[in-house]
Amino acid sequence: MPSQPSPNRYRQALWLLTKRDLRVRYSTSALGYLWSILEPLLMAGIYFFVFVIIFKRGDHIGEQPYIIFLLSGLLPWMWFNGTVSDCTRAFLREAKLIRSTKIPRSIWVNRLVLSKGIEYVASLPVLAAFAIGSNLTGGPHASLHWQVVFFPLGIVMQAVLLVGIGLIIAPLVVFFRDLERAIKVILRFMLYASPVIYGVSNLPESLHFWAGFNPFSGVLALYRAAFFPSQLQWHVVITSTVVTLVVLGIGIVVFRRMIRSVLKEI
Repeated sequence: MPSQPSPNRYRQALWLLTKRDLRVRYSTSALGYLWSILEPLLMAGIYFFVFVIIFKRGDHIGEQPYIIFLLSGLLPWMWFNGTVSDCTRAFLREAKLIRSTKIPRSIWVNRLVLSKGIEYVASLPVLAAFAIGSNLTGGPHASLHWQVVFFPLGIVMQAVLLVGIGLIIAPLVVFFRDLERAIKVILRFMLYASPVIYGVSNLPESLHFWAGFNPFSGVLALYRAAFFPSQLQWHVVITSTVVTLVVLGIGIVVFRRMIRSVLKEI
């Protein structure tokens, strides 16, 4: 049995691969970092125009200022969507390098979670800028509340959730290639099935209990509590936390059982 690398060596390798991902992603791009914020801004602009300008439904599907409510959901969604999409190619894109290295293969999932997470954190100044801008205009103010202390917990919870999902998806796609296309369809459904453009409190009361079984609901509740404390429903967060840990446990089991077969297949 080859010796396992120490935690320090694992972290060093993870950071090196993450930096390489970010460097490659932006080295050939003229806009670089701006690409990490343009897509969520464009999506936010479209939803804001449709729900607030056209249908004037902003008060009914979220809280005011709605653009802050919307961005606080769309920015973490871009991290979620980008990571899950990339995990479908985690082992297929660099098969030769994966076979030739001795580091634990879970690093090929974790580096995607980390690199996309860094992009998410780098996009947060956009949310802050809109919050400041809303306070300088005559519209509803975006006040920062003490519940902002739960924001880092949301980041940790989302990272754990993505690691669990990635550990399941990455090896399965090697054997079931159609799963990559299926996941793209599922992600489109998940955008509307998750409280990204609306809040859990805006759902019918009969659905409040079930909302927590979508773990992304609890993640968004922790994020949005910074500006909208009423979105922090602890029964949703607790249920989502349990589901997240279950997903992580399943991911670890699936990955450990499949990784040897994956290495043979690629």
